Amino acid sequence: MNKFLKGTMILMAAGLVTKLLGFMNRIVINRMIGAEGVGLFVMSSPTLYLVITITQLGLPVAISKAVAEAEATGDRNKTKKVLAVSLAVTGSLSLILTPALMLASPLLAKTLFTDPRTLYPLLAITPIVPIVAVSAVIRGYFQGKQNMKPSAIAQVLEQIVRIALIIFLAQKFLPLGIEYAAAAVMGASVLGELASFLYLFLMFKAKKKFRVRKAFFKSLSGGKKTLADLMNVALPTTGSRLIGNVTWFLEPIVVSHSLLLAGIAAGAATQQYGLLAGFAIPLLTLPSFFTHSLSTALVPAISEANAKDNKMMVEHRFQQALRFVLIAGCLSTVILYVFAEPLMKWLYGSTEGFEFVQFLAPFFLFTYFQGPLGAILQALNLANAAMINSLIGSVIKILAIFIFASKPEYGINGVALGIAISTVLVTLLHFATVLKKIQFTVYLGMYGKFILATLVAGLSGIFYLRHVVEQYPSLLFLAIGIVMVVCIYLILIFAFKLLTKSDLIRLPLFNRILR
Repeated sequence: MNKFLKGTMILMAAGLVTKLLGFMNRIVINRMIGAEGVGLFVMSSPTLYLVITITQLGLPVAISKAVAEAEATGDRNKTKKVLAVSLAVTGSLSLILTPALMLASPLLAKTLFTDPRTLYPLLAITPIVPIVAVSAVIRGYFQGKQNMKPSAIAQVLEQIVRIALIIFLAQKFLPLGIEYAAAAVMGASVLGELASFLYLFLMFKAKKKFRVRKAFFKSLSGGKKTLADLMNVALPTTGSRLIGNVTWFLEPIVVSHSLLLAGIAAGAATQQYGLLAGFAIPLLTLPSFFTHSLSTALVPAISEANAKDNKMMVEHRFQQALRFVLIAGCLSTVILYVFAEPLMKWLYGSTEGFEFVQFLAPFFLFTYFQGPLGAILQALNLANAAMINSLIGSVIKILAIFIFASKPEYGINGVALGIAISTVLVTLLHFATVLKKIQFTVYLGMYGKFILATLVAGLSGIFYLRHVVEQYPSLLFLAIGIVMVVCIYLILIFAFKLLTKSDLIRLPLFNRILR
């Protein structure tokens, strides 16, 4: 079994566990602090990810690519220079950003978010900056060596620590006020990241075959070319992520002001945004563990093939990625669309916001493609193009949200519409950019089979929902319905040979079973 598939499966398994743990955690939070408390949390969350993006500076992807290329040529000195330069850059950024975030928090809370209670979650974010600075470098190193186990285990560890602390801290701080409970959730996230970093650091010390501290400054002083090579990938990658995170950072600001123009008060706007961003979106992004894992494994795999000028392998990896995304994405779309209302009821104790899930589910199929397509662009040295695509999508998203959400007849639905428009646009732009670079055969028959399998599974689910789940609204019948849809879909996928025995035999668990 090749490193690409093995790495993807390891990250996918860890991503599944992480997503499930994180989603269980979100269910607990939503039930404990309600839509308004979740609104405070999701308004502050974009700041957290914006700070992480700036601190990391796109280096995990750049390091992964550089280390993969160094491994292909056996150049250990280059690997050491990459690490030394990366640590110097991220360390310097953390020294600047930590006090800057602390000083900016009051202004952000009182002026931009229109809800001063966001101050406490914002302050709780601050300690995460130096932690992610170093862990980003270590993650990139392991991914470049196509050793995905440390990153995978670190993800799971982070979620376990985070969940345990959130359950404990949210209960302790809730009596003081919703804003303090939201801050406790942020603090638990920081401590989870710390646990993840400590594990990665110990694994790095155990696995590396050279001393980073030895002649560190010598490696640093002679690393100008290394820095330039890293920045050629890191800056456009950061640009793409920064655009996405700035958009996410601006989103609650634009939403709150737009809904205010539509005649919706600040407290009600926070609650409505909490239903969309805190209840519906996490459910829609639950399947993204698969595409994120695929994206992480694609960068070094395609970089290695591209460095060897193996165009056939590049296309093969691309075709594999698209097929795997379709298999997982179409199934996820069917389940989320058909069972949106009962899923919201049993997960959150309320059906509020299920309309957002149904409306956005078909559009989120495009979202599942964005990660792998972006990873392919980065591996093919097209990070600049990916950044431009993200910029276009982000500008359209903010404009669409403002135009629609500020109108009383749309309100919060205008926000969902803006998200849908941006999602489709960015995915199509990424796909068009990839097609300009590599030779790609479009198998129309394959896509037709996926559409047919999805429609049959979806119609079967709708029939079951109307005649069974709505008549007997219990968790057992809901679970049976989901399993039924999954089985029908998988039977059709195997019948149409969209997934074959040769695919499964390359995967660790199925390899043992089938052999």
